[in-house]
Amino acid sequence: MNERIEQLRKYNLWDGNTITTGYERPLYTEKIAQYMGNRIIKVLTGQRRVGKSFLLRQIASRLVYQGVNGSNILIINRELTIFDDLYTYKELDELIKAYLKELNPQGRVYIFIDEVQEIEGWEKVVNSYSQDYTGEYELFITGSNSKMLAGELSTLLAGRYVEFCIYPLSFDEYIRFKGLGCDKQSYMTYLQDGAFPELTNLAGEEVKRNYVNGLKNTILLRDIIRRHNIKDVRLLEDLFTYLVNNASNLFSISSITNYIKSRGRKTSYDTVAAYIGYIEESYLAHRVERYNIRGKEVIAGTCKYYMNDLAFKNHLYSGMGYGIGYLLENLVYIELLRAGYEVYVGTLRNKEVDFIATRNDRIIYVQSTYILTDEETVNREYTPLEMIADNYEKMVVSLDDIQWPLRNGIRHVQAWKLAEVIK
Repeated sequence: MNERIEQLRKYNLWDGNTITTGYERPLYTEKIAQYMGNRIIKVLTGQRRVGKSFLLRQIASRLVYQGVNGSNILIINRELTIFDDLYTYKELDELIKAYLKELNPQGRVYIFIDEVQEIEGWEKVVNSYSQDYTGEYELFITGSNSKMLAGELSTLLAGRYVEFCIYPLSFDEYIRFKGLGCDKQSYMTYLQDGAFPELTNLAGEEVKRNYVNGLKNTILLRDIIRRHNIKDVRLLEDLFTYLVNNASNLFSISSITNYIKSRGRKTSYDTVAAYIGYIEESYLAHRVERYNIRGKEVIAGTCKYYMNDLAFKNHLYSGMGYGIGYLLENLVYIELLRAGYEVYVGTLRNKEVDFIATRNDRIIYVQSTYILTDEETVNREYTPLEMIADNYEKMVVSLDDIQWPLRNGIRHVQAWKLAEVIK
């Protein structure tokens, strides 16, 4: 018996074995299921701890439920200590071949590789098995780096993969998991907590803070510092803190560089740009470019950043003075991404539109605000939308208790109902 294969046994579905699958997330499993039954490589990307591993297990368990022999499924989680010595594509190929020899599966073989970017040259194995017509192979892989499918790799696998970006729990997932109602009170809890699946199981602020801090340190160390051989670790941590506490504000790389220099630190524009790029690649933050609505062009220079999850703000930097309106704006942005939209910050003359969201032929202009408390606030939020001459959808999202009436074709949406409106 191959020792490595024996070690794998308890992590797989062989011989009637079962594995924990966590909280079911049909938002993703149903979408992925539409692409199954072929040689297309299914790629799940997203930040660490958003639930990619559990999704792989849910898909594998679903296959067994549908009648696939568990021996036809191989699950490799590169984060497990038994794979600490699995560094290269050759070692990965040897492991797969050992599995095929030991279990001798008949028919289609399903290969799941979790955190595949930890294996050097992984794309060679994935490409090889997806193209090996001497057998039937279907591959599912996950990765925590947005650049894992960039450049030459994208060309190598062109037309043979489909990517699914996985996000922290949506509001709907959160309330189902917590057993809450779909209302403002639940949304406020969601907004002031965080949406990592494991975080929702934790009680007590200190426990949650320790979890989020550990997650931050893991991502910075494993996905950035080690991978990119970071020299100035303190600068990286300071830039992460800056992004968390300035999310939804307009700024540029130059302004951040000047800010750091003004505090007596030595750095350069190129270093700051590179470090922030690494933070983006690990899915901790998202950059949103500005778009001139009238000129129909992207504006270079200043942009906005939004955090992938509010847990970092809520549990690590909660005392830094961050209004609920900014938290809401961040959640609205992530909800638009989750629904598959490409998102920009809009500008029109001297006015700003929080978001221009496009998906296929659908375009939505979105304003986000805490509460429409008075006429001045209403005018501030509605006027930029009223200035847009086209007839695409326009909406204002807020946390108001009441549903405001339609105004000049602009719809008011209560934040906890947004996902249903934009789906």
